[in-house]
Amino acid sequence: MRTTKQQELPEAVPSLEAKPSRRRHILDLDDFTRDEIEFVFETADAMKEVLEREIKKVPTLRGKTLVTLFYEPSTRTRVSFEQAAKNLSADVINLSASGSSVEKGESLIDTARTLQALGADIIVMRHYHAGAPYLIAQHVAVSVINGGDGCHAHPTQGLLDLYTIREHLGTIDGAKVVIIGDILHSRVARSNIWGLTRMGAEVILCAPPTLVPVGLGAPAFPVVTVEPSLDRALKGADVIMPLRLQKERQKGGLLPTLREYIQFYQLDSRRLSLAKPDALVLHPGPMNEGIEITPEVAHGAQSVIEEQVTKGVAVRMALLYLLVGGAE
Repeated sequence: MRTTKQQELPEAVPSLEAKPSRRRHILDLDDFTRDEIEFVFETADAMKEVLEREIKKVPTLRGKTLVTLFYEPSTRTRVSFEQAAKNLSADVINLSASGSSVEKGESLIDTARTLQALGADIIVMRHYHAGAPYLIAQHVAVSVINGGDGCHAHPTQGLLDLYTIREHLGTIDGAKVVIIGDILHSRVARSNIWGLTRMGAEVILCAPPTLVPVGLGAPAFPVVTVEPSLDRALKGADVIMPLRLQKERQKGGLLPTLREYIQFYQLDSRRLSLAKPDALVLHPGPMNEGIEITPEVAHGAQSVIEEQVTKGVAVRMALLYLLVGGAE
């Protein structure tokens, strides 16, 4: 039976044969080429069209199974992947470490192999140890997507941030992007640095010296600058991204007091006025309103934070399609 027009992918969806190179896993953005990122954007454009329909579902991944394997709490990433998979008609299984055989001592590799044996085609994994998704990818034949590993990487968040910027500015090339806050512990910041610099943006990192990793900036990243003064960093900014203080990952002594951090690094209306008049405000979430960002900025006219969540579904639909769409 022929499917209805609403059930089909848009004609604008890029052909998989035209993809720069079909990858098996998505573990970080450090190995993505500019062409690959552009291809993800083009595919997300088509998926966004699906999300604008009355019936937000296509049969593209019917018969495929996605498993979310999360060892840390998550709302946005887990629900976004679940919604993306269901929109593509895939089956979804959610698994948390709590209540699983992990509590009985089952190893990470054995858990992944069990999921593969049960028919998983894609495993989306979040883990508190950096490198855990890389380990799993070496021991299973299914596709692995890194949903965040320790302080290391969060590639799908990086891609949806890039996509949001491109939607508003038209291009990422030449944009001045300021990332503020706990860069040392932020996997989002690391993936964004790789993606933004690959796409031609100028990146300014602004944080207390104790929250900036060693080695970010020249010569490793010639277009990345570390600027401890927030007022100086924000001048002429096109995009501003405050980060949540990762209290659960910090060791004692990195900050004198929370009050001092707010005084010097909180994004408020006065500081926002130092950037370009139409500067975008992004945040990977969850937000600590009143700490890294004030409520009036978080929900103001220049904020695209809720839009990031919506666009995250389109980007993750695109990634799922590019990994297993049309696969035999």
